[in-house]
Formats: sequence, structure tokens, C-alpha cells
Amino acid sequence: MTMYELKEAEEKVILVGVQLNENEPAEESLDELGELAKTAGAEVVGRMIQSREYIHPATYIGKGKITELKELLWETDATGIICDDELTSVQLKNLEQELGCKIIDRTLLILDIFAARAVSSEGKIQVELAQLKYRASRLIGLGNSLSRLGGGIGTRGPGEKKLEMDRRLIRERISRLKKELREVEQHRELIRTQRKDSNLKVAALVGYTSAGKSSLENALTGAGILEDAMLFSTLDTTTRALELEGKQQVLLTDTVGFIRKLPHHLIEAFKSTLEEAKYADIIIHVVDASNPQMDTQMYVVYDTLRQLGVEGKPIITLFNKQDKLEAPQMFRDLHADYTFAVSAKTGQGLDELKGALLDIIRQDQIYVERLYDFSEAGRIQLIRKHGQLLEEKYVEEGIAVKAYVPKSIYGRI
Repeated sequence: MTMYELKEAEEKVILVGVQLNENEPAEESLDELGELAKTAGAEVVGRMIQSREYIHPATYIGKGKITELKELLWETDATGIICDDELTSVQLKNLEQELGCKIIDRTLLILDIFAARAVSSEGKIQVELAQLKYRASRLIGLGNSLSRLGGGIGTRGPGEKKLEMDRRLIRERISRLKKELREVEQHRELIRTQRKDSNLKVAALVGYTSAGKSSLENALTGAGILEDAMLFSTLDTTTRALELEGKQQVLLTDTVGFIRKLPHHLIEAFKSTLEEAKYADIIIHVVDASNPQMDTQMYVVYDTLRQLGVEGKPIITLFNKQDKLEAPQMFRDLHADYTFAVSAKTGQGLDELKGALLDIIRQDQIYVERLYDFSEAGRIQLIRKHGQLLEEKYVEEGIAVKAYVPKSIYGRI
């Protein structure tokens, strides 16, 4: 599905959020919800935040706010509302009855964007799986809301024809998709094993959605991945080799962007993709330094990494989009081993990044300088395969070699 198709059915929506305490950035979260709505092809025509002690279990917001919302819907001619949290089936049903319009929650909106962005068969399976799990738990209450306006947000994607399926059919489809996903994961596992055998280190690019991970991978490796200002432009991971000094290589893997309130259905369905970070040797944390919410976004990234069980790995934090800043600033990240101010657009700081990657790789290598007998040519072959052969000279006494080799094979050479 192309972005042009997304734009065709422009829906008018009102954003609705609940502020539970003063420290919670409800306004910022709603701004982001607006960006998500825009990405999904909707026009935001109004917004409303209610301060409450707790989310209303039956209607998400209180009775008074519902009356206000009815008036706002009428004034703005909106076709639906988008709530900034995941709604229960009861909340969905009640809001739909009260307001008589389409009700979408944050999870459904994100799933919808993912559905439009999935390209690979794995991405499509993962999205459909997440959509079906979401729908299965909300079969009551979803019916009218989604059929009310025909197409648009919440009805797109690999699973759209199955919207009206009953629970049994959904369960069967879920188990079939899980089986397909297991096969895909086995293939991914095989690729990881092959990478391990090649002794190439893997660096995973992680970060908040739209931090510029794809732009960085393109700038470093010429990978040619889609770059745009929309949220979640990368769903399918791409891995490219990055050439460092002295013929040393490292594999760069792009990952799906993180976001606050990332639906657990998605974390579960995209586990194999997100786990690229878990199995990587180095984490490259890309931060949008021009975003006023930078600190919150960094917190979300580290929180998501913790949920995925990513720990004890060297971290390089890149404060990207320096070209957008009016004046140079000081940046710090206490979690990181290295921090650099970079710009994927101008190339600023990319050489420092390569140097840091080389430093980390070298920590796990031993420098070897020795003379091998001609009969030991097999050992040089081993260095060539697993290490980094800097120099190989044929002299009268044998073969003079200078190389870096991984500690794991040092004993064999």
C-alpha cells in the first residue's frame, strides 16, 4: 500500500487524552498522537485533554467531557476521535454509543500505520498477528465503530478482510500465522548463526521513531533505505556491511523505531525484529537532538531495551540532526560508553563513530605479528577468514604476517 492511497480517504479527527498527574506530559503525548494521525492520513481538527485521578473504566473520559466532545464533533464536522491510550472493549462500545462516530485508540492507530508500512512477508505476518490479537480481545464493541465509515484508519492492512470473523476463525488464523512466524524466525536465527561464524561484529541502530536511523545507515553504507519525515518509515530490518579502517568490517542493522506507549501486541509480534538489538554486539542509540522531547524519547528507548532484555553491551549514542540546531550544545548520555554530535545530512561526526566502532572491535582482538612456515599456510587462511589480515609478505624463511585476530581463534593460529 503506497502513501498515496493513504491520503485518499482523509478523515477528520479529534484527539482525546487523559492527564493522570502533573508530571505526565499529556500535551506532548497528544502532539505525538497528532503526528501519528497525520502519518495515517488523517487531519486533526481538534484536541481535548481531561485531568483526572484515574482513567474512567467505562468511558475513558468523564460524562461532562463527553458532552463537550459531542459539541466539538458537531462544530468541527469530525468523522471520529482518537484516544491517546489503549481502550478496553467496554470503553470502545460505550464511547461509540455516546458519540455516534468512529472511535480509534493509540494502539489501533499504530497498528494501522504498521499495516501500511509492512513490505516483507515477515513484516506483514507480524502486523496481521498483532491486529488479530488486538481484535480478538475486543470483538464486542468493535463492530459498528469500524463499519460506520467504511474504510480509513483501523480498517487497513493484511488483516482487513477478516474484520468480521468470529473468535474461532481469528484463533485459527492466529495459530497459522504464529507457525509461519516461527519458520521466519528460524531463518533469522540461521542468519544470526552464520554472522557469528563469520566473526563479524553486529551493531544495531536503535532509537525513537524518526530519530534518523535510516538516514544514518544510508549515509554510512549507501543502503538506499526509504527516508521520510513520517513516523515508522522503517518496519523491516536491513543489514549492511560498513567498511572501517584497515579493511575491518562491521554489520549495521536498522531496527523499527520505538515510541512511548508502544502497544504490547506489537512488542510481542515484532519480537524477532526487535531482538536484532538483543543479539547485536554493539548498540548505536540514535537521538534526534533537534527534538524538544529528546530526554523523554531517550528514556523510552532505554526502557524498551530493558523490556527486550538488552543489557551489558557497549553503547554509542549519536545526537543526530545537528544541522537543524541553531547553536552548538553540550550533550550527555550517562548510559553510553561513547557520545558524538552527528548529522546524517552533512556527515558531521561520522568518522568519529567509525573510530569508536573500531575501538570496540579491537578490544576483542589480539594483534599478531609473526613468521609462518610455508607449510602453515592453512593458519593464514584462518586469519583471513576470521580476522583482519593487515600485511602478508613472502620472504625466504616463510610468510610474514601482521594481523588482528579474534581472541576466540588466537590459540589456533
